[in-house]
Amino acid sequence: MMKSRTAGVALALSAVIATAGCNAAATGQAPGGNTAQNAAGGGVSQATTINETGSSLLYPLFNGQWIEAYRSVDPNVQITAASTGSGTGIAQAIAGTVQIGASDAYLSDAQMRQNPAMVNIPLAISAQQVMYHLPELKPDQHLNLSGDVLAKIYQGQIRSWDDPAIASLNPGVQLPHQAILPVHRSDGSGDTFLFTQYLSDTSADWKNTVGYSTTVSWPAAAGGIGAKGNDGVVQALANNPYSIGYVGISWLDRATQQGLGYAALKNKDGRFVLPEKDNILAAAQAGAAHVPEDERVSLIDEPGAKSYPIINFEYAIVNTKQPSDMAAALKKFLTWAIDPKGGNQDQYLAPVHFLPLPAPIEARSQAQINKIGG
Repeated sequence: MMKSRTAGVALALSAVIATAGCNAAATGQAPGGNTAQNAAGGGVSQATTINETGSSLLYPLFNGQWIEAYRSVDPNVQITAASTGSGTGIAQAIAGTVQIGASDAYLSDAQMRQNPAMVNIPLAISAQQVMYHLPELKPDQHLNLSGDVLAKIYQGQIRSWDDPAIASLNPGVQLPHQAILPVHRSDGSGDTFLFTQYLSDTSADWKNTVGYSTTVSWPAAAGGIGAKGNDGVVQALANNPYSIGYVGISWLDRATQQGLGYAALKNKDGRFVLPEKDNILAAAQAGAAHVPEDERVSLIDEPGAKSYPIINFEYAIVNTKQPSDMAAALKKFLTWAIDPKGGNQDQYLAPVHFLPLPAPIEARSQAQINKIGG
């Protein structure tokens, strides 16, 4: 079980978060343009391969957007990406078998004490939605669900879709008398970290019995299904009517194309909100006050009427001790990735429903990138 909040210094981000996405979108510059190239250090690196593995939530951004775009910035650098789960990404970055461990979760206090050379670098703002396969509902019909109800579903205490606890949140909705099939990640996962953190923040019973981490001991809920990666969860949901699961937002379009619905989640202010851009930004604004220098922070269940409760930083977990050539290539790529005129442009982030870093967070991420060296 991990510490629920990391204390930090206050940042006044309300204005800059709202404008960061606009500034990035307004840039409209090609990935190989001079501005992005200069921000990344200019010129080209020596022939280098940067290996990334980990988060299946971050994978569509790396594989579908950044890798191809960065070829125009530095053709001598090859980037490989693999969707293996945040747990694997963290483990391999610590072991030194990859240069970037992609993760939806930051390293714990214990992991940092054991590995003081590691840094946790936010690359973008992301979110997670709770999805379900209910054939009776229209595609644009969103159930209201709360963390307490979700905890009881995954604990096997709520077993059917027409349970009074669900019905009371959805007056007027005809819910089927069908058994609920809860789907969870079977691999070490930042998505599990985020989902179980939301349950821990909203259900004292879950917090005291299960807690949160990239892997947890799942209660023996009737019909529970384990699946690997976000793609595996989406497929398990599509293959099993009356199932429910948690999915990273970069997989939202693919999931809805398969007929899956997603919920409006109850936030700290008692409102039911959807994972839409304005609601994710509202949560980011609320969470800005406790972002620490090392950027290891939970943005789960932030206050505010519009705040969507499951948002997070997407992290690059990196060992600062690198050979000089690799250090130069890593610093240049990561600088480009967080630059609002480079990889943090809407043209790359919007297709996977990510949002750009606000300026003060970009500056802190850059300070951590600058620590990478021989």
